[in-house]
Amino acid sequence: MKKLLSFLLLSLLSTVGFAEPLRDAPIKNPMLWADVPDPDVIRVGDTFYLVSTTMHLMPGAPVMASKDLKNWETVGYIFDKLTDSPKYDLAFSLPLDQQKGDGVGTVYGRGQWATSLKYHNGKFWALLAPNEPGAMGDTYIFTADKAEGPWTIHSRLRHFHDATLFFDEDGTPYVFFGTGEMCQLTRDLKGVVEGSLRHYFQREDEERGLLEGTRVIKHCGTYYAMLISQSFGGGLHRREVCYRTKDLNGKWEKNVILESPFGGFSYLAQGTIVDTEEGDWYGIMFQDRGGVGRVLTLSPVRWIDGWPMLGDENYKVPEVVRPYKSGQPVKGIVQPDEFNSSKLGLHWQWNHNPVDKAWSLTERPGFLRLKTSRVVPNLYLAPNTLTQRMEGPACSGYICMDLAKMNDGDCAGFTAFNGDSGVLTIKKNGKSYVLVMSEQKVTLTDREKAVTNVDEKVVETVDLTKQLNAKKPKIWLRLDGEFRPGERGGRDAANFFYSLDGEKWTQIGTKNYRMIFDYRRFFMGTKFGIFNYATKKVGGYVDVDYFKYTCEEK
Repeated sequence: MKKLLSFLLLSLLSTVGFAEPLRDAPIKNPMLWADVPDPDVIRVGDTFYLVSTTMHLMPGAPVMASKDLKNWETVGYIFDKLTDSPKYDLAFSLPLDQQKGDGVGTVYGRGQWATSLKYHNGKFWALLAPNEPGAMGDTYIFTADKAEGPWTIHSRLRHFHDATLFFDEDGTPYVFFGTGEMCQLTRDLKGVVEGSLRHYFQREDEERGLLEGTRVIKHCGTYYAMLISQSFGGGLHRREVCYRTKDLNGKWEKNVILESPFGGFSYLAQGTIVDTEEGDWYGIMFQDRGGVGRVLTLSPVRWIDGWPMLGDENYKVPEVVRPYKSGQPVKGIVQPDEFNSSKLGLHWQWNHNPVDKAWSLTERPGFLRLKTSRVVPNLYLAPNTLTQRMEGPACSGYICMDLAKMNDGDCAGFTAFNGDSGVLTIKKNGKSYVLVMSEQKVTLTDREKAVTNVDEKVVETVDLTKQLNAKKPKIWLRLDGEFRPGERGGRDAANFFYSLDGEKWTQIGTKNYRMIFDYRRFFMGTKFGIFNYATKKVGGYVDVDYFKYTCEEK
């Protein structure tokens, strides 16, 4: 309790963050305590590049960079939008029985998955296949001269599930995908070589669950294919398995290269290994951690009998790893923002494709303007909800919002956004401003991911009409998140606050709201979300002055 109170006090007093971490302190696992699933990592020169899954968030396929495997920053995205269907635009706000056409529904939990990143012949290459049926699920191959972009679409191919692109030493391209499947691509990466599709291994009897998330490297003349094995029953845990061969057409043999719980959570797997300029190797694997999402761990790799074994001397994920390189500046993938730039920071992502005409950083310099652009019934169909990850072990974010131009029926606010969301909403009712803290839960169809219902439980309501400045109504909204493993009442908890002056805070609504990770709907960790939508007529807007952020050092 004392640690929690100390953290909250620092949140109140600080507007720029906690005391700066020691620059050359050990790398503490999780390496990234935030939602960064399905990683692929490569090294080009002295820089490591990482891509991750962000599904329905846009822009998509974030590219992160680091010099030391400790301090990561987002340097670009492989695409700004996906446009194969109106689903990506949250275009349907009608009840499901009134919707028609192939674009019915949303892409919650779908969209971009498990991107593969490679560097070949002086260019960056990325392969991804949206987790969608039909043509929406066709594989994209992108290319760029720099990891930061711009990226362009090079080709479209059939769907390859959880695939990796691989260039052999002679330049021959391959795709490894699914459970032990592979094929050769044409040299121009625009087609599949006829007759090359095959299984390079067959699932053993003990592999009763999923076997996917392939990543392939070649080391000392041997090919290594690494996959997550999610075995169910039989005393087996989630683990990372590796298949190897010296001949792509020959027999592959298998070994388990990581089977480790970590930090009070379950066993982990899925990721890849990467070498340093000096020839050392590291493994980066993700772990499911509840409401914060799927976090990344870093382990040393030891080559034992020709196998890349991850972990410490006991083959377990270590709590700390010595810094790979010293003297690097402290960086992070979640950032505060004063909205002083004319371009949106790379730390932000929209929920689905944004309506570009309905937001601006230039109409009122120093503010993010969020305009209403269509009438919608709820938050889950609202365009232009702006998100950032939350981080463990504890974090706090707050915004200052100018409400002067809201219309009757408009809803604006700040949310712990997920399939189950804790929401702070300012509702404009005529000339009144009402603050509502609610718990909202969306129901989606399995096939279309269409929104069929939003269960909204109002926990607390405060009429702020007389408390706000009538001519310049402003509100401060704050969200504190905790993701401490094993602490009673603290794990995956969100708490909500508001202020009329940015200094004195009042807690509102559910205390220790339980954040969740849900595989059936969003399939992502909880995000900070800033929103504004219309329920009666479009034309209103809010101006967000800043997003202040602090995170407790792990």
